[in-house]
Amino acid sequence: MALLHLDDEQIRTWTRAQKDAWWFKNVYRGDMPQLTLRSGLTGFLLGGILSATALYIGGKTGISIGVGLTSVILAFALFRLLHASGLATDFTILENNCTQSIATAAGYMISPMIASLSAYMLVTGVIVPWWQMMIWMTVASILGVLVAFPMKRRFINEDQLPFPEGRACGVVLDALYTGEAASGMYKARLLGYTAMWAGIFQMIISDGWMKLIQFKILQMDKWAGMKEAWNLQERLDTYYYTAAVKYDLWIPKIMGVDFRTLGLRFTADAAMMGVGGLMGIRVASSVLLGSLINFVLLAPVMINRGDIIQRIAPSGKLIPISRVEIVNQWSLWWAVTMMVVGALVSLAAKPEIFTGAFKAFGKKKTAEKGEDILKDIEFPLWISIVGIPLFSVLGAWATHSFFGVPWLLAFISLPLIFVLTVICANSMALTSWTPTGALAKITQFSIGAIDRSNPASNLLPAGMTSEVAANASNLLSDIKPGYMLGAKPRQQAVGHVIGIIAGSLACVPLFYLLFLPPDAQGLRSTATIVTDQFAMPAAMQWKGVAELIAKGVSSLPTTAVISMVVAAIAALCIEVARIVTKGRFPLSAVSIGLGVVLPAESCIAMWLGAALFWWMGRKHTEKGSSGHDFWVEGCEPICAGLISGAALMGIGNAIINVLI
Repeated sequence: MALLHLDDEQIRTWTRAQKDAWWFKNVYRGDMPQLTLRSGLTGFLLGGILSATALYIGGKTGISIGVGLTSVILAFALFRLLHASGLATDFTILENNCTQSIATAAGYMISPMIASLSAYMLVTGVIVPWWQMMIWMTVASILGVLVAFPMKRRFINEDQLPFPEGRACGVVLDALYTGEAASGMYKARLLGYTAMWAGIFQMIISDGWMKLIQFKILQMDKWAGMKEAWNLQERLDTYYYTAAVKYDLWIPKIMGVDFRTLGLRFTADAAMMGVGGLMGIRVASSVLLGSLINFVLLAPVMINRGDIIQRIAPSGKLIPISRVEIVNQWSLWWAVTMMVVGALVSLAAKPEIFTGAFKAFGKKKTAEKGEDILKDIEFPLWISIVGIPLFSVLGAWATHSFFGVPWLLAFISLPLIFVLTVICANSMALTSWTPTGALAKITQFSIGAIDRSNPASNLLPAGMTSEVAANASNLLSDIKPGYMLGAKPRQQAVGHVIGIIAGSLACVPLFYLLFLPPDAQGLRSTATIVTDQFAMPAAMQWKGVAELIAKGVSSLPTTAVISMVVAAIAALCIEVARIVTKGRFPLSAVSIGLGVVLPAESCIAMWLGAALFWWMGRKHTEKGSSGHDFWVEGCEPICAGLISGAALMGIGNAIINVLI
């Protein structure tokens, strides 16, 4: 059915009390089950699983993938099937909304792990204990929840801001439960089948799974005399290079540099193809362009010039030139410049994000008579009034005690964190874009200007900015569909906290398993955080800014400084072109910079995924046709299936390799 909403005239002229009374009478669903034991448990489990896949993808791409709509489809299909089999009653629409809110909160817990915390460990060489990581992230996330609810009454109840992503989720939920159940089940089947086939493929190319199956289960090593488990090579060009060595064939090189040194490989990576399908052809093309400029053109030149050289490890061994060394020694600097300048220009081009964020709070409040009709279902503001100072002090204490940030700087950063969180929440309300990266850099540079000696002084306050802002903004976006559907905000707040706990419990142990695996002696090293499998591009960007603050540009090669200047000018021109053409200009400065930090093979796989869905979308434009339903309407569930199937098998492979 059509969702009820106020028109523009009513939004502009009615008082908040009138709007609340209208909502309570026409939209509020009263005692419909919402945060029940089963919706909380389903959200907790889905959130843990989906946040684990998000961590896996975040380590590879630096991108935090949304899990909201995926959890909506999965929860809908699960309880529809249980209802059909007589094992449970169907989910209510508000139970599903609560489930997706919990799962979404869990998914966003990965951000510090793939960015600020990893960057801190890379810069300092210090491994953060798991319990410190969990406490710090949980405190910052709950602070985001406490900050969100005073803004909720203004942004959602009074100003009725759109929150496009949240509104889309509300529309999907309404469609599933009021007439498009068949479409929901179709998308669920697409997701399930795609995940199954992607998982099977990932299992076949994984060494750990094949060891488990061939050696431990089938015991083929005993009766067949096998020494190594057979598995399909994920890098398809491996077969050519094996034959090239055997038959003395041509080895592809650029200016004498082997393709493999540059990371120019052809990889059948289902997860990256799924990510590419979600990001779209324009963003994927920008990512690929950045990768090609760096690894096909600039890196070979700099290797031949001697600006990228073999370095000596602390053990005395030479570190062979590789993609990681190319990025660390030279490419990181122009990539970071491109991303930071692009993000800041893009942010500055939206003045309504800044003006709108504080204009509403500066309005003269109209005296409203009568009792607050929503007092028993809204989140009590006294909790925020008490909780914000309390958790601010806890956050400052954790930042000081765990990471050595001076008390003064920890407290100085708090007002900046709150101001930037309001800006970020307003951006989410207007555009569904959370500029956490750009805003965190403001904190990083501001605190870095005060203390250049301690990288933690700028990394951790900036990380807290990102986490508080992300949680506040995404909670507001999650509350929007609840407001549209008549849910209780108080229960959504509780659900968000459940999601925070679920994400912490699922992802913190997994972080150490994937990125800090123990060696044969049981020791862990920060050297394993960035590998060919996990490029950690977000952490590399944060690390680059921290090192730039600490060392200045004088420590860099002259060519690196020149590349930074050129990158800054190019980023400015690209973003201005996007602004002038109202988004029609096909390139993105941030995406070009991302392509430099990512492995080239991942960029190629993402572009192939994006190109496939773009091409098939152009071929199947007729709505209602089977091709349009599959390739256009089914794009998101198919991509989610590719990501979740491959990621879960990849995580399982890492666990197996540790155990056996």
